[in-house]
Parts: sequence; structure tokens; C-alpha cells
Amino acid sequence: MKQTTLCVITRGEGEDREILLAMKKRKFGVGKWNAAGGKMDKKKGDKNILDAAIRETKEEIGIKVKDLEKVAVLSFHFPYIPKEDDWDQDVHVFLAKDWRGQPKESEEMAPKWFKLADIPFAEMWDDDKFWLPGILKGEKLRAKFIFKKGEIIDKHIIEQADRL
Repeated sequence: MKQTTLCVITRGEGEDREILLAMKKRKFGVGKWNAAGGKMDKKKGDKNILDAAIRETKEEIGIKVKDLEKVAVLSFHFPYIPKEDDWDQDVHVFLAKDWRGQPKESEEMAPKWFKLADIPFAEMWDDDKFWLPGILKGEKLRAKFIFKKGEIIDKHIIEQADRL
């Protein structure tokens, strides 16, 4: 199973708190709002999944992240996808506690800030509405999502985790 990352970036406090999402412009997840992230690439210097999260966030939206906290491990299964096009993956989700720079558009993603009350769940992966609110409240989670055609959740399990 592929090991991939997402890096959740927020700013502000209380009702003014915002999340930085980006519109995926190509490849896997095109047309959906998502956090920056991707797969490990040893050719680009990734020694571990944390390195991949840092590198992908810089490449995709121009933000340099530091002091990342692992907040979730999400397993995604797509049984309807042929094995040669395998989409199955474990996604290691990090919350950036410290970051620098201004979000900028890349060939892959177009970033935008959203108030937490205005997160565009209808334009995101179907699973996001189940786990993202929890991690934004400080929860740590392990989850498994099984999708059916149309990228719609068929089954899911979410558990709080003490350690990830």
C-alpha cells in the first residue's frame, strides 16, 4: 500500500480560525479541494513520511512547514480500481504548528484560505467531512475508508488514537 501525506495548515483563533486548502489542478483528486501532500520520493531526498510532507507542501503551495504533529492515519481502499492503477493508500495527516511564507499557486494546486465554518466539503473527497472536523478540534484518529464507484464512501471506521 502506498504511503502518502497531507499537511493541514491553519491560522487564527476561535471564530476567525482558517484552514488553507488547495484546488487540485491535475492528476489524482483533480477538481477537489484538499490539503497539500503526496507520496514519498527518495529521489527528491525523502528519508521518511515527515520529509515527504514538508517537501510536498513547499512544492505544491509554496509554504515551508516546521514543527509538524501527526494527527491521523487514514487508510483508503478503492476495490473497484484495477490493480495496475492501484489507488489504495495510507495517508499520514500532519498539522503544521509552525509555518512560513505566503501560499502560491503551482502547476498542481491553487491554494485558498477558508473560515472553518465555510469548509467546502461538497467539493472535497467524501471522507473529509468525517475526519477533518475531529483533527481541527485536537483529536488524533485512525480511520479506514472503502470507496465504491463515483468516489463515494461504501464503508468506514473511525477510532480515536492515543498514539500514531
